[in-house]
Amino acid sequence: MNSKEYPIDKVLPVFSSEKRKVEYFRHNLEQQDKAELMKVLDTVFLTTGTITKQFEEDFACYLGAKYAVGVMSCTHALELCLRYFGIGEGDEVITTPLSYVATANTIEFVGAKPVFVDVEWKTANIDPTLIEAAITPRTKAIIPVHLYGQMCNMTTIKEIADRHGLIIIEDAAHCVEGEHRGGKSATLSNAACYSFYATKNITAGEGGAIATNDEEMHKWLLQGRSHGISSSAADRYTKKYRHYDMEFLGMKSNMTNMQAALLIHQVERIETLHKRREVLFNLYETLLTKFERPGLEADSRHAYHVYSVWVKNRDAAIDFLYEQGVGVAVHYRPTHLMSYYQEKYGYQKGNFPIAEYIGEHTLSLPLYPLLLEEEVAYVCEVLQRLS
Repeated sequence: MNSKEYPIDKVLPVFSSEKRKVEYFRHNLEQQDKAELMKVLDTVFLTTGTITKQFEEDFACYLGAKYAVGVMSCTHALELCLRYFGIGEGDEVITTPLSYVATANTIEFVGAKPVFVDVEWKTANIDPTLIEAAITPRTKAIIPVHLYGQMCNMTTIKEIADRHGLIIIEDAAHCVEGEHRGGKSATLSNAACYSFYATKNITAGEGGAIATNDEEMHKWLLQGRSHGISSSAADRYTKKYRHYDMEFLGMKSNMTNMQAALLIHQVERIETLHKRREVLFNLYETLLTKFERPGLEADSRHAYHVYSVWVKNRDAAIDFLYEQGVGVAVHYRPTHLMSYYQEKYGYQKGNFPIAEYIGEHTLSLPLYPLLLEEEVAYVCEVLQRLS
Protein backbone atom coordinates (compact mmCIF):
# COMPACT_ATOMS: atom_id res chain seq x y z
CA MET A 1 0.00 0.00 0.00
CA ASN A 2 1.13 3.55 -0.71
CA SER A 3 -0.64 4.82 2.39
CA LYS A 4 1.12 7.29 4.63
CA GLU A 5 1.92 6.31 8.20
CA TYR A 6 0.04 8.48 10.67
CA PRO A 7 2.19 9.58 13.62
CA ILE A 8 1.51 7.79 16.88
CA ASP A 9 3.14 9.82 19.65
CA LYS A 10 2.28 8.78 23.18
CA VAL A 11 4.25 11.69 24.70
CA LEU A 12 1.98 14.47 25.94
CA PRO A 13 2.54 17.58 23.80
CA VAL A 14 3.49 20.99 25.09
CA PHE A 15 0.75 23.36 24.01
CA SER A 16 0.79 27.03 23.27
CA SER A 17 -2.04 29.34 24.23
CA GLU A 18 -1.50 31.27 20.99
CA LYS A 19 -4.76 31.32 19.07
CA ARG A 20 -4.93 28.85 16.19
CA LYS A 21 -7.46 27.35 13.80
CA VAL A 22 -8.55 23.75 14.45
CA GLU A 23 -11.25 22.50 12.10
CA TYR A 24 -13.87 20.14 13.48
CA PHE A 25 -13.08 17.64 10.74
CA ARG A 26 -10.68 17.02 7.86
CA HIS A 27 -11.13 13.99 5.62
CA ASN A 28 -8.35 11.44 5.15
CA LEU A 29 -8.55 10.98 1.38
CA GLU A 30 -5.13 10.27 -0.10
CA GLN A 31 -3.67 10.34 -3.61
CA GLN A 32 -4.51 6.68 -4.21
CA ASP A 33 -8.19 7.41 -3.47
CA LYS A 34 -8.23 10.30 -5.92
CA ALA A 35 -6.39 8.21 -8.52
CA GLU A 36 -8.99 5.46 -8.17
CA LEU A 37 -11.73 8.00 -8.75
CA MET A 38 -9.96 9.33 -11.85
CA LYS A 39 -9.83 5.79 -13.25
CA VAL A 40 -13.59 5.59 -12.95
CA LEU A 41 -14.06 9.04 -14.47
CA ASP A 42 -12.07 7.88 -17.50
CA THR A 43 -14.48 4.98 -18.10
CA VAL A 44 -17.88 5.13 -19.76
CA PHE A 45 -19.79 3.71 -16.77
CA LEU A 46 -19.95 5.91 -13.67
CA THR A 47 -22.85 4.37 -11.75
CA THR A 48 -23.13 1.02 -9.97
CA GLY A 49 -20.77 -1.52 -11.53
CA THR A 50 -17.63 -3.56 -10.95
CA ILE A 51 -15.97 -1.02 -8.63
CA THR A 52 -19.05 -0.93 -6.41
CA LYS A 53 -19.06 -4.72 -6.32
CA GLN A 54 -15.38 -4.77 -5.36
CA PHE A 55 -16.00 -2.34 -2.52
CA GLU A 56 -18.95 -4.41 -1.30
CA GLU A 57 -16.86 -7.57 -1.21
CA ASP A 58 -13.95 -5.85 0.56
CA PHE A 59 -16.24 -4.16 3.08
CA ALA A 60 -18.09 -7.39 3.88
CA CYS A 61 -14.74 -9.14 4.36
CA TYR A 62 -13.59 -6.46 6.80
CA LEU A 63 -16.82 -6.76 8.80
CA GLY A 64 -16.77 -10.55 8.78
CA ALA A 65 -20.21 -10.52 7.15
CA LYS A 66 -21.32 -12.62 4.19
CA TYR A 67 -22.73 -9.70 2.22
CA ALA A 68 -22.60 -5.92 1.91
CA VAL A 69 -24.71 -3.71 -0.33
CA GLY A 70 -23.66 -0.16 -1.20
CA VAL A 71 -26.35 2.51 -1.11
CA MET A 72 -26.64 6.30 -1.23
CA SER A 73 -26.81 6.91 2.54
CA CYS A 74 -27.27 5.27 5.91
CA THR A 75 -30.76 6.77 5.90
CA HIS A 76 -31.62 4.82 2.74
CA ALA A 77 -29.97 1.74 4.22
CA LEU A 78 -32.24 1.81 7.27
CA GLU A 79 -35.35 2.44 5.18
CA LEU A 80 -34.54 -0.38 2.77
CA CYS A 81 -34.11 -2.79 5.68
CA LEU A 82 -37.45 -1.77 7.18
CA ARG A 83 -39.11 -2.23 3.78
CA TYR A 84 -37.54 -5.66 3.31
CA PHE A 85 -39.09 -6.85 6.57
CA GLY A 86 -42.48 -5.48 5.59
CA ILE A 87 -42.60 -2.94 8.43
CA GLY A 88 -45.15 -0.24 7.77
CA GLU A 89 -48.50 1.25 8.70
CA GLY A 90 -49.63 0.30 12.21
CA ASP A 91 -46.24 -1.11 13.25
CA GLU A 92 -43.90 0.20 15.94
CA VAL A 93 -40.10 0.25 16.03
CA ILE A 94 -38.16 0.84 19.25
CA THR A 95 -35.14 3.11 19.09
CA THR A 96 -33.24 5.81 20.98
CA PRO A 97 -34.10 9.52 21.03
CA LEU A 98 -30.36 10.36 21.19
CA SER A 99 -29.41 10.02 17.55
CA TYR A 100 -29.52 12.03 14.37
CA VAL A 101 -33.14 12.53 13.30
CA ALA A 102 -32.56 10.23 10.31
CA THR A 103 -32.90 7.14 12.52
CA ALA A 104 -36.46 7.91 13.58
CA ASN A 105 -37.29 9.50 10.24
CA THR A 106 -36.73 6.21 8.40
CA ILE A 107 -39.40 4.63 10.60
CA GLU A 108 -41.72 7.48 9.69
CA PHE A 109 -40.90 7.08 5.99
CA VAL A 110 -42.35 3.55 5.92
CA GLY A 111 -45.45 4.60 7.86
CA ALA A 112 -44.52 2.97 11.17
CA LYS A 113 -44.21 4.68 14.56
CA PRO A 114 -40.88 5.27 16.33
CA VAL A 115 -41.11 4.37 20.01
CA PHE A 116 -38.31 5.89 22.07
CA VAL A 117 -36.72 4.58 25.24
CA ASP A 118 -34.12 6.44 27.28
CA VAL A 119 -30.36 5.91 27.14
CA GLU A 120 -27.79 4.68 29.63
CA TRP A 121 -25.95 7.31 31.63
CA LYS A 122 -22.58 5.63 31.18
CA THR A 123 -22.55 5.11 27.40
CA ALA A 124 -25.37 7.33 26.04
CA ASN A 125 -26.53 4.24 24.12
CA ILE A 126 -30.06 2.84 24.30
CA ASP A 127 -30.75 1.30 27.73
CA PRO A 128 -31.56 -2.39 27.17
CA THR A 129 -33.28 -2.64 30.57
CA LEU A 130 -35.99 -0.26 29.32
CA ILE A 131 -36.72 -1.95 26.00
CA GLU A 132 -39.00 -4.73 27.16
CA ALA A 133 -41.43 -2.34 28.86
CA ALA A 134 -41.85 -0.49 25.54
CA ILE A 135 -42.82 -3.61 23.56
CA THR A 136 -46.45 -3.88 22.48
CA PRO A 137 -48.28 -6.26 20.10
CA ARG A 138 -47.49 -3.74 17.35
CA THR A 139 -43.72 -3.79 17.93
CA LYS A 140 -41.88 -5.32 14.98
CA ALA A 141 -38.26 -4.24 15.33
CA ILE A 142 -35.52 -2.59 17.38
CA ILE A 143 -33.02 -0.11 15.91
CA PRO A 144 -30.10 0.25 18.35
CA VAL A 145 -27.75 3.14 17.55
CA HIS A 146 -24.04 2.67 18.30
CA LEU A 147 -23.51 6.25 19.38
CA TYR A 148 -20.08 7.90 19.03
CA GLY A 149 -18.54 4.58 17.96
CA GLN A 150 -19.35 2.36 20.93
CA MET A 151 -21.61 -0.60 20.27
CA CYS A 152 -24.73 -1.08 22.32
CA ASN A 153 -25.14 -4.12 24.56
CA MET A 154 -26.10 -6.32 21.62
CA THR A 155 -26.08 -9.51 23.67
CA THR A 156 -28.96 -8.32 25.84
CA ILE A 157 -30.79 -6.68 22.93
CA LYS A 158 -30.55 -9.93 20.94
CA GLU A 159 -31.96 -11.91 23.88
CA ILE A 160 -34.92 -9.53 24.13
CA ALA A 161 -35.52 -9.61 20.36
CA ASP A 162 -35.43 -13.40 20.28
CA ARG A 163 -37.82 -13.63 23.21
CA HIS A 164 -40.38 -11.42 21.45
CA GLY A 165 -39.76 -12.38 17.84
CA LEU A 166 -38.42 -8.95 16.83
CA ILE A 167 -36.12 -7.85 14.02
CA ILE A 168 -32.88 -6.01 14.87
CA ILE A 169 -31.50 -3.42 12.44
CA GLU A 170 -28.34 -1.74 13.72
CA ASP A 171 -27.66 1.92 13.05
CA ALA A 172 -23.88 1.63 12.84
CA ALA A 173 -23.30 4.98 11.15
CA HIS A 174 -20.66 5.78 13.80
CA CYS A 175 -19.31 2.29 14.23
CA VAL A 176 -17.62 0.60 11.28
CA GLU A 177 -14.67 -0.57 13.42
CA GLY A 178 -16.57 -1.21 16.66
CA GLU A 179 -17.00 -4.60 18.33
CA HIS A 180 -19.10 -6.06 21.12
CA ARG A 181 -17.55 -9.05 22.87
CA GLY A 182 -15.32 -9.71 19.87
CA GLY A 183 -18.04 -9.45 17.22
CA LYS A 184 -18.54 -6.59 14.79
CA SER A 185 -21.92 -5.17 13.82
CA ALA A 186 -24.26 -7.56 11.95
CA THR A 187 -23.05 -10.40 14.19
CA LEU A 188 -26.08 -10.30 16.50
CA SER A 189 -28.67 -8.67 14.23
CA ASN A 190 -30.55 -9.15 10.99
CA ALA A 191 -28.64 -6.31 9.34
CA ALA A 192 -26.37 -3.35 10.12
CA CYS A 193 -26.37 0.02 8.34
CA TYR A 194 -23.37 2.30 7.80
CA SER A 195 -22.66 5.87 6.70
CA PHE A 196 -19.89 7.28 4.52
CA TYR A 197 -20.99 10.87 5.02
CA ALA A 198 -18.40 13.67 4.83
CA THR A 199 -17.35 13.46 8.51
CA LYS A 200 -17.33 9.67 8.91
CA ASN A 201 -14.25 7.54 9.63
CA ILE A 202 -14.18 6.48 5.98
CA THR A 203 -15.95 8.79 3.57
CA ALA A 204 -17.15 9.29 0.02
CA GLY A 205 -18.82 12.61 0.85
CA GLU A 206 -22.13 10.76 0.86
CA GLY A 207 -22.95 7.07 0.80
CA GLY A 208 -23.90 4.11 2.92
CA ALA A 209 -23.97 0.35 3.09
CA ILE A 210 -25.93 -2.56 4.56
CA ALA A 211 -24.26 -5.69 5.93
CA THR A 212 -26.16 -8.93 6.43
CA ASN A 213 -25.60 -12.67 6.60
CA ASP A 214 -29.00 -13.40 5.04
CA GLU A 215 -28.70 -14.49 1.38
CA GLU A 216 -32.33 -13.76 0.52
CA MET A 217 -32.11 -10.31 2.08
CA HIS A 218 -28.94 -9.64 0.11
CA LYS A 219 -30.63 -10.52 -3.18
CA TRP A 220 -33.64 -8.34 -2.35
CA LEU A 221 -31.48 -5.37 -1.36
CA LEU A 222 -29.52 -5.47 -4.62
CA GLN A 223 -32.80 -5.15 -6.46
CA GLY A 224 -34.54 -2.95 -3.90
CA ARG A 225 -31.88 -0.22 -4.11
CA SER A 226 -32.72 0.17 -7.82
CA HIS A 227 -36.52 0.52 -7.84
CA GLY A 228 -37.11 -3.25 -7.63
CA ILE A 229 -35.93 -3.65 -11.24
CA SER A 230 -35.05 -7.22 -12.23
CA SER A 231 -31.73 -6.31 -13.91
CA SER A 232 -29.08 -3.77 -12.96
CA ALA A 233 -28.06 -0.83 -15.11
CA ALA A 234 -24.65 -2.47 -15.59
CA ASP A 235 -26.35 -5.56 -17.00
CA ARG A 236 -28.60 -3.50 -19.25
CA TYR A 237 -25.92 -1.25 -20.69
CA THR A 238 -22.75 -3.35 -20.77
CA LYS A 239 -24.32 -6.56 -22.10
CA LYS A 240 -26.82 -7.35 -24.81
CA TYR A 241 -30.02 -5.48 -23.99
CA ARG A 242 -32.85 -7.49 -22.47
CA HIS A 243 -36.22 -6.20 -21.31
CA TYR A 244 -36.58 -5.83 -17.56
CA ASP A 245 -39.45 -6.03 -15.10
CA MET A 246 -40.19 -4.13 -11.88
CA GLU A 247 -40.99 -6.94 -9.49
CA PHE A 248 -41.64 -4.85 -6.36
CA LEU A 249 -41.60 -1.23 -5.24
CA GLY A 250 -38.02 -0.41 -4.39
CA MET A 251 -36.04 2.82 -4.03
CA LYS A 252 -33.44 4.75 -6.00
CA SER A 253 -30.46 4.31 -3.73
CA ASN A 254 -27.62 2.51 -5.52
CA MET A 255 -24.02 3.41 -4.71
CA THR A 256 -22.04 4.59 -7.73
CA ASN A 257 -18.64 3.44 -8.94
CA MET A 258 -17.43 6.96 -8.15
CA GLN A 259 -18.32 6.67 -4.46
CA ALA A 260 -16.94 3.15 -4.27
CA ALA A 261 -13.66 4.25 -5.86
CA LEU A 262 -13.08 6.72 -3.01
CA LEU A 263 -13.80 4.04 -0.41
CA ILE A 264 -11.84 1.00 -1.62
CA HIS A 265 -8.40 2.03 -0.36
CA GLN A 266 -9.84 3.58 2.80
CA VAL A 267 -11.07 0.11 3.74
CA GLU A 268 -7.49 -1.12 3.29
CA ARG A 269 -6.24 1.64 5.63
CA ILE A 270 -9.06 1.43 8.13
CA GLU A 271 -7.06 -0.14 10.95
CA THR A 272 -4.20 2.35 10.55
CA LEU A 273 -6.70 5.21 10.66
CA HIS A 274 -8.40 3.65 13.68
CA LYS A 275 -5.11 3.37 15.56
CA ARG A 276 -4.38 7.04 14.99
CA ARG A 277 -7.82 8.12 16.25
CA GLU A 278 -7.35 5.90 19.31
CA VAL A 279 -4.16 7.79 20.20
CA LEU A 280 -5.95 11.13 19.92
CA PHE A 281 -9.01 9.85 21.79
CA ASN A 282 -6.79 8.68 24.66
CA LEU A 283 -5.00 12.03 24.70
CA TYR A 284 -8.35 13.75 25.22
CA GLU A 285 -9.08 11.27 28.01
CA THR A 286 -5.80 12.20 29.70
CA LEU A 287 -6.22 15.97 29.37
CA LEU A 288 -9.95 16.31 30.12
CA THR A 289 -10.40 14.33 33.32
CA LYS A 290 -12.44 17.12 34.94
CA PHE A 291 -15.25 16.83 32.37
CA GLU A 292 -18.17 14.44 32.40
CA ARG A 293 -18.19 12.26 29.29
CA PRO A 294 -19.46 8.88 28.08
CA GLY A 295 -17.53 5.95 29.53
CA LEU A 296 -15.92 3.05 27.68
CA GLU A 297 -17.24 -0.48 28.01
CA ALA A 298 -14.59 -3.06 28.91
CA ASP A 299 -16.06 -5.73 26.59
CA SER A 300 -16.30 -3.43 23.55
CA ARG A 301 -13.96 -2.05 20.94
CA HIS A 302 -14.68 1.61 20.32
CA ALA A 303 -14.62 2.96 16.75
CA TYR A 304 -13.39 6.36 18.07
CA HIS A 305 -15.68 8.26 15.75
CA VAL A 306 -16.74 11.07 18.10
CA TYR A 307 -15.14 12.41 21.27
CA SER A 308 -17.87 14.03 23.33
CA VAL A 309 -17.79 15.86 26.65
CA TRP A 310 -20.67 17.30 28.66
CA VAL A 311 -20.30 20.97 29.49
CA LYS A 312 -22.30 23.61 31.33
CA ASN A 313 -23.80 26.40 29.24
CA ARG A 314 -23.11 24.39 26.09
CA ASP A 315 -24.29 26.98 23.57
CA ALA A 316 -22.14 29.68 25.17
CA ALA A 317 -19.23 27.22 25.13
CA ILE A 318 -19.72 26.68 21.38
CA ASP A 319 -19.53 30.44 20.79
CA PHE A 320 -16.39 30.75 22.91
CA LEU A 321 -14.63 27.83 21.20
CA TYR A 322 -15.55 29.20 17.79
CA GLU A 323 -14.07 32.58 18.73
CA GLN A 324 -10.85 30.75 19.66
CA GLY A 325 -10.74 28.98 16.29
CA VAL A 326 -11.97 25.57 17.47
CA GLY A 327 -14.59 23.76 15.40
CA VAL A 328 -17.10 21.66 17.35
CA ALA A 329 -20.39 19.83 16.76
CA VAL A 330 -23.37 18.58 18.76
CA HIS A 331 -24.31 14.88 18.75
CA TYR A 332 -27.28 15.20 19.33
CA ARG A 333 -30.29 17.23 20.31
CA PRO A 334 -32.87 14.55 21.22
CA THR A 335 -35.20 13.61 18.38
CA HIS A 336 -38.36 13.54 20.53
CA LEU A 337 -37.96 17.27 21.24
CA MET A 338 -37.91 18.19 17.55
CA SER A 339 -41.06 20.10 16.59
CA TYR A 340 -42.30 17.41 14.20
CA TYR A 341 -42.21 14.67 16.84
CA GLN A 342 -43.62 16.85 19.58
CA GLU A 343 -46.53 17.94 17.40
CA LYS A 344 -47.29 14.48 16.00
CA TYR A 345 -46.83 12.33 19.12
CA GLY A 346 -47.06 14.76 22.02
CA TYR A 347 -43.53 14.17 23.28
CA GLN A 348 -42.31 16.79 25.72
CA LYS A 349 -39.38 17.63 27.93
CA GLY A 350 -39.12 15.18 30.79
CA ASN A 351 -40.05 12.07 28.80
CA PHE A 352 -36.45 10.81 28.51
CA PRO A 353 -34.40 12.70 31.11
CA ILE A 354 -30.98 11.15 30.51
CA ALA A 355 -31.13 11.70 26.76
CA GLU A 356 -32.31 15.25 27.42
CA TYR A 357 -29.49 15.99 29.86
CA ILE A 358 -26.89 14.73 27.40
CA GLY A 359 -28.59 16.56 24.54
CA GLU A 360 -28.37 19.84 26.45
CA HIS A 361 -24.73 19.42 27.50
CA THR A 362 -22.95 17.32 24.89
CA LEU A 363 -20.16 18.86 22.83
CA SER A 364 -18.18 16.95 20.18
CA LEU A 365 -14.52 17.87 19.76
CA PRO A 366 -12.24 17.47 16.72
CA LEU A 367 -11.14 13.85 16.18
CA TYR A 368 -9.59 12.70 12.89
CA PRO A 369 -6.30 11.13 11.77
CA LEU A 370 -4.77 14.36 10.42
CA LEU A 371 -5.32 16.13 13.76
CA LEU A 372 -2.05 16.88 15.56
CA GLU A 373 -1.32 16.25 19.23
CA GLU A 374 -0.60 19.93 19.78
CA GLU A 375 -3.98 20.77 18.25
CA VAL A 376 -5.69 18.42 20.70
CA ALA A 377 -3.77 20.13 23.51
CA TYR A 378 -4.89 23.54 22.26
CA VAL A 379 -8.55 22.41 22.11
CA CYS A 380 -8.30 21.10 25.67
CA GLU A 381 -6.59 24.24 26.96
CA VAL A 382 -9.33 26.42 25.46
CA LEU A 383 -12.07 24.14 26.79
CA GLN A 384 -10.63 24.19 30.30
CA ARG A 385 -10.92 27.95 30.42
CA LEU A 386 -14.68 27.31 30.69
CA SER A 387 -14.48 25.04 33.76
